[in-house]
Amino acid sequence: MSTQTETGRTTVIKVDCLARVEGEGALYIKLKGDRIQDVKFKIHEPPRLFEAFLRGRHIREAPDITARICGICPIAYQMNAVHAIERALKVSPEPAIRMLRRLFYCGEWIESHALHVFLLHAPDFLGYDDVIAMAREHRETVEKALRLKKIGNAIVAIMGGREIHPVSAAVGGFHAVPGKSELNTLLPDLEWALETSLETVKLVSGLPFPDFDQDYEFVSLSHPGEYPLNEGRIISNKGLDIDVSEYEDHFLEQQVKHSNALHSLLRERGSYMVGPLARLNLNFERLPEQARAVASECGFTLPCTNPFKSIIARAIEMVFACHEAIRIISEYEVPEIPCMETAVHAGTGQAATEAPRGLLYHRYVFDDAGQILAAKIIPPTSQNQKRIEDDLWQYLPQLLGKPEEEMTLRCEQAIRNYDPCISCATHFLRLRIDRQGEPCPRS
Repeated sequence: MSTQTETGRTTVIKVDCLARVEGEGALYIKLKGDRIQDVKFKIHEPPRLFEAFLRGRHIREAPDITARICGICPIAYQMNAVHAIERALKVSPEPAIRMLRRLFYCGEWIESHALHVFLLHAPDFLGYDDVIAMAREHRETVEKALRLKKIGNAIVAIMGGREIHPVSAAVGGFHAVPGKSELNTLLPDLEWALETSLETVKLVSGLPFPDFDQDYEFVSLSHPGEYPLNEGRIISNKGLDIDVSEYEDHFLEQQVKHSNALHSLLRERGSYMVGPLARLNLNFERLPEQARAVASECGFTLPCTNPFKSIIARAIEMVFACHEAIRIISEYEVPEIPCMETAVHAGTGQAATEAPRGLLYHRYVFDDAGQILAAKIIPPTSQNQKRIEDDLWQYLPQLLGKPEEEMTLRCEQAIRNYDPCISCATHFLRLRIDRQGEPCPRS
């Protein structure tokens, strides 16, 4: 709901709740005439204190605790904890376990990208208030989206024991692994999902995109032999190339007064972007041929620096995730040792994986008994938060002559480019525009 008040020359617009994002937050814009004086992307949800919850718990509890951070992307949090602890203990599970972990991620990417592309972001481009309104005229498209999400969830359920907050991942492997015949039951649906994802790339490539390109520093994992999911070095398009253990030497978190989520910055360089658009710009050549071919067919060229085209990037990544899932299942052999026995000793471990929304970083310090002494978790949305504000500063001049209602909608769309998971970062959008000077245009 949007309310508008005007006192003298000052106009205030408030959007009490932004739909189609995960969580609650606010945006504050202050204008004086045609000049932008202030932009604040606020996350006011109370801190959730997961890092504190982890202190004093055993390292084997960390995967199940961190999975509760997000109901949409629990695997990224869960597996990040596993990888960080394994690095500290110098544990390397067998290749079959590594492939199963990639399959686990593919399920999460499919369900999360399908949710955002069709149900959260597409209504912005097509002029609908929400997906319910969109479904009245595009019923078949919405039904396909729901089926795609269900297929992703099915992978998660088989691999993790259940769809929400899965429980099978463990330090050293999995508590239980599926049989080959069980995974094979997924193949017919995945073949359909692959074809539907290819259609989706063509569909979203034809959407109307604002003319808005920025000089981004893209950051993601990079692996020499595959499209990044759960391993690799951290790189950027501006020269960054580091091991995960060096993350905190190059990235800095800052507290800002208007947000309960920290702003993450590259030291001495400022904001940066993580997520599908960053991954595609940095790792395009490692996509399967089908994904690269459909991108070329649709005119998607790199570098792509228009954040509104992140919806295309997500669709291309759905093609990858479906293709990768089919490949892994087709080659799968049940591992001889589902979960390695691991000797616990004191250590410090860092890991980064690629959640659907972008790079996720964990660090754990624990003692000889395996008790966690310190934990640090930096989710994608907190890394993107400063970049979202920077985008709004640059995008708002295009909107100044438009009615307040349209300005509000376009600002919301710009934020949804990032698919922000605000509850993970610490929940969007109360919009307040404070105009000083000329009266604002009325919608």
